[in-house]
Amino acid sequence: MKASAYLCNRAGASGVDVRKSLLRSVPRTDETFIPKPGTTRSVEAKLVNPLHERDWDESVSSHPQATIFHSSAWARVLSETYGHQPCYLRISARDEPLALVPMMEVQTLFTKARGVCLPFSDSCAPLLLTTFGKELVVKKLRQVARERNWKYFELRADSLLPEDAPASESYYGHVLDLQAGSSALYFGFTSSVQRAIRKAQRNGLTASVRSSSDAMDQFYNLHVRTRHKHGVPPQPRAFFASIQKNIINAGLGFIVVVERAEDALAAAMFFRAGNHAVYKFGASDQRAQELRPNNLAMFEAVKFLADAGARSLHFGRTDMTNEGLRRFKLSWGASEEQISYGKFNILADNWVGSRNHRPTFHNRIFRSLPASVNRLAGSLLYPHLD
Repeated sequence: MKASAYLCNRAGASGVDVRKSLLRSVPRTDETFIPKPGTTRSVEAKLVNPLHERDWDESVSSHPQATIFHSSAWARVLSETYGHQPCYLRISARDEPLALVPMMEVQTLFTKARGVCLPFSDSCAPLLLTTFGKELVVKKLRQVARERNWKYFELRADSLLPEDAPASESYYGHVLDLQAGSSALYFGFTSSVQRAIRKAQRNGLTASVRSSSDAMDQFYNLHVRTRHKHGVPPQPRAFFASIQKNIINAGLGFIVVVERAEDALAAAMFFRAGNHAVYKFGASDQRAQELRPNNLAMFEAVKFLADAGARSLHFGRTDMTNEGLRRFKLSWGASEEQISYGKFNILADNWVGSRNHRPTFHNRIFRSLPASVNRLAGSLLYPHLD
C-alpha cells in the first residue's frame, strides 16, 4: 500500500456541513508512513489522533516544554469548531523516539490543504525527545507533507528551524516566572503597574476567578466590543463554547472577571497544563480604561496561578510593531523572547522568508461595521484562517 493511502484519523468534529464534504474518510486506528524507496527507512512518522488515543496527553505532559496547546483538549476545540483534522505525529528512528509534533490539517473550499502546528496557537513548539535528530524530524515532516498533498507546513516555534532558514513571521513573547510566590512577585512589577492596581482597588473594582458559563458570556460580550475597537471580527461563539466545555470545565483554564457594581469592565482568559499557564485572551470596556480593570485582572490571575503552584505564565505573542502591548507585558517583570515561525513550501522545496507588512485597510472596514455584522463575518472567515 502506498504511503498516501495511510490517512490520519477522523477528527469527529462538528464543523460546518460544507467543510465536512472536504474531510477524507480516515481510519480510527493509528497508522505509520512507510518510506518510499530511496528514503531513510529507519525513521518513521506515526500519525495519531489525540481525540482517540488516550495516552497522547500522558506522552506530552512529561515533556518540560509542553503547554495546553499540545493537549488533546485544545485539539478537540480546534476540531469541533472548525472541522480541522488532527494529524499529530510520533517520529522515531530505529524505535527510539525523536519528537512529538502536533499538527492540524487545514483545508476548506477556498484554501488548499496545509499542515499547521497549531492553528490559533501563539506558540506551539514540536516536542523534541532527544538532543539530536532535528534534521531527521524535518525531513520526515517534508515527506508527510508531500504524501498528504499539503501546500506547505508551518511550525509556530523555531525549535526545528535550520540555522540558515528565514523566519516566516516573528513576534515577541513574554514569560513571567511565578516561583517566587504571589507576595514577592508584586514587588517585581513596575511602579506604574503597582499604581494601576491600587487605583482599580480604590475605585471599587473587584476581580474574581471563575469557571462558569455566565463568566464566559461576560467575557464574550467584552470580546466582541474589543475586537470591534481594533477592527477585527470576533471569533465565533462556538469557539468559546468549545473552550468552555473542553478546557474550562475540565479544570484546564479559568476566566478572571473585573466588575464594579456588578457591571463587567474587563475579563481575561487563562489556560494551564502542568506547570505552565498561558494568557490567551483579554477584553475590556474601553470606556472604563482609566479605572485600570485590565491591570487588576492580570494581578488576580498572577496571584491565583502562583498560589496554585504554577511555575510560569506566558503572555502570548505580541506583534513587533505593537510597542504599547510590549511595554504592558514587560511591566509585569516578564522576560522577553522572540517567537519565530517557520513555513516550508512543498512545491518550492524551501523555507519561506518573512512576508510583507500586513495591510490594515480591512481594520477600518470592520471597525465601521455593526457588531452583529462583525460577528457574522467572524463565523464565516475564521474557518479558513489559522
